[in-house]
Amino acid sequence: MKGIVLAGGRGTRLHPITVAVSKQLLPVSDKPMIYYPISVLMLAGIRDILLISSPDQVPNFVRLLGDGAQFGLNITYAAQESPDGIAQAFLLGADHIGGGPAALILGDNIFHGPSFSDVLEENVRDVSGCVLFGYPVSDPGRYGVGETDASGRLISIEEKPEKPRSNRAVTGLYFYDNDVIDIAKNLKPSGRGELEITDVNLAYVRQGRARLVDLGRGFAWLDTGTPEALLQAGQYVQTIELRQGVRIACLEEVALRMGFIDAEQCHRLGAAQAQSGYGQYVMNIASSFRG
Repeated sequence: MKGIVLAGGRGTRLHPITVAVSKQLLPVSDKPMIYYPISVLMLAGIRDILLISSPDQVPNFVRLLGDGAQFGLNITYAAQESPDGIAQAFLLGADHIGGGPAALILGDNIFHGPSFSDVLEENVRDVSGCVLFGYPVSDPGRYGVGETDASGRLISIEEKPEKPRSNRAVTGLYFYDNDVIDIAKNLKPSGRGELEITDVNLAYVRQGRARLVDLGRGFAWLDTGTPEALLQAGQYVQTIELRQGVRIACLEEVALRMGFIDAEQCHRLGAAQAQSGYGQYVMNIASSFRG
């Protein structure tokens, strides 16, 4: 499976913070926001990743991540000239996806939960149709809401419904088979002029080939689109890291635990950042693996 991180948009709800820098390069606690979605793809075993952003911001991501080889990844880049909808990612990423399945994650979504890698790896295998991830929310009228039958098959998705049929919001993580490219190519822009990801998902729903995986109790799904949400996400991450002594979305550690790099490479990556607590953490993790 190939992965895509969509890190475009203008971040207007965060102005003036995002006038000069991409939202996905802002810090969430002690690391850039973009680390969080990349770590999710890595936990799913995905190593070929296309990062899509605006033309003026792509060089900044390249400066931060390079080609990803230091993490055992292959990261390439594409420019989104204008933010014309989430589903546009499949048009920009068609060559990257090739003839196989694809995972798309939004660059401002943060996921955290127990055994998340097991959940991801279980659902990344043999994708037929689409697999979406639902999260229970107290205010489902603000989200796209998924309704399922007893087997977990999606039977409806409603955008910001007045009378929600469930409390499960559809999150910004999506797994698709290769049909997603043709579905995206045949979409028509919505009333707001965008290629909507909900229209892609509804195409699979109509075919009876859409599943919703519940991320229930113990999981956290955080959006970072407003100053308040960005602050809350940072506080959540900081609290978990301080209490548990682990770091969320530490790419070096994820790469080591997934077998993408060895302990020596991990230690070198930490040593290059040794003046920070983050770098010291990476070196300690590498040392614990070396025994």
